[in-house]
Amino acid sequence: MAASGYSDLREKLKSMTPHRDEQQKNNNKYVDESASNGGKGRKRKFRESDDDDYDHSDDSAELREQEARRVRSSIQQKSIFSPEECALIEEKIDDVVAKGEAGLYREHTVDRAPLRNKYFFGEGYTYGAQLEKRGPGQERLYRKGEVDEIPIWVHELVIKRLVSCGVIPEGFVNSAVINDYQPGGCIVSHVDPLHIFARPIVSVSFFSDSALCFGCRFQFKPIRVSEPVFVLPVRRGSVTVLSGYAADDITHCIRPQDIKERRAVIILRKTRPDAPRLDSDSPLSSSPVERPIPLKPKRSHRRADPDAAHRPRVLEMDKEENRHPSLSRHERHSVSSENYWRRGQDSNRHRESSGRKVKMRRH
Repeated sequence: MAASGYSDLREKLKSMTPHRDEQQKNNNKYVDESASNGGKGRKRKFRESDDDDYDHSDDSAELREQEARRVRSSIQQKSIFSPEECALIEEKIDDVVAKGEAGLYREHTVDRAPLRNKYFFGEGYTYGAQLEKRGPGQERLYRKGEVDEIPIWVHELVIKRLVSCGVIPEGFVNSAVINDYQPGGCIVSHVDPLHIFARPIVSVSFFSDSALCFGCRFQFKPIRVSEPVFVLPVRRGSVTVLSGYAADDITHCIRPQDIKERRAVIILRKTRPDAPRLDSDSPLSSSPVERPIPLKPKRSHRRADPDAAHRPRVLEMDKEENRHPSLSRHERHSVSSENYWRRGQDSNRHRESSGRKVKMRRH
């Protein structure tokens, strides 16, 4: 348990409720200008808050309801996979986790973050802190061959089933991502890059029930999540299809309070033919496109365990600055230690050199 006394982020969110209520009271005020403005305009726009994007007037409530209807109308959801089928697929997901822990995937296949791991197959892309320039539209696909191919079991057990049920056309999917969450994990509000992925965005949920939220805003230190415009329950074995407004015009996220048990989701997408890729000389792009020699196990002193990635590590949100796809924690510590040692050596040499110069000036 961390020094803050919280076992996961859900407890921390609950503890923040009094503070959040007070913030909302202060930030959701608006000024009626009908008298001073000659009847022009009913009210002035309230000061935007990090806790809540909307005031609580009747007009605002109506706008939120309209937006919720637009989100709802552009989502399709089906319950397709039986408990037995889910159990079989979940065993395969455990195998993916074990291989990732053993270092058997290519460098950019596995992306680790606190309380959430990503596994890219077929196509992977840069995002968040990995970007050389921040902002929408800056994401880039990795070069071909820099992530592992989509596993055969994903084709046989998941994609073929969706094709047979008419959810997606045959040959649509060329990118599969597995997001594996610990209790209290999350993924911050985002829109799947429009210049990278065609629509629709298809996801299948496993291990437990959860919720997908739309229109939230995250703030950190302390952790806060605003009220969503729309909450979509997602059940184990259900398929969710986002298109139109829900995919393009409003952000979606997973809140920490909605991950009560381990949960995994398989996201199936198609990349656009003109989606930009990293240049060959980019520091994030590996030089060889051939399959590299398998990485050495990151934890060779113990046996790979499918649940190893779900042991609490850091009690922070899935912040972009915490994403380090190419280095394990041990490697990052080693690099930091080495850089610290080098800086110390350079500093010592500088002090010695400075001392000699002072001594020479005295002579």
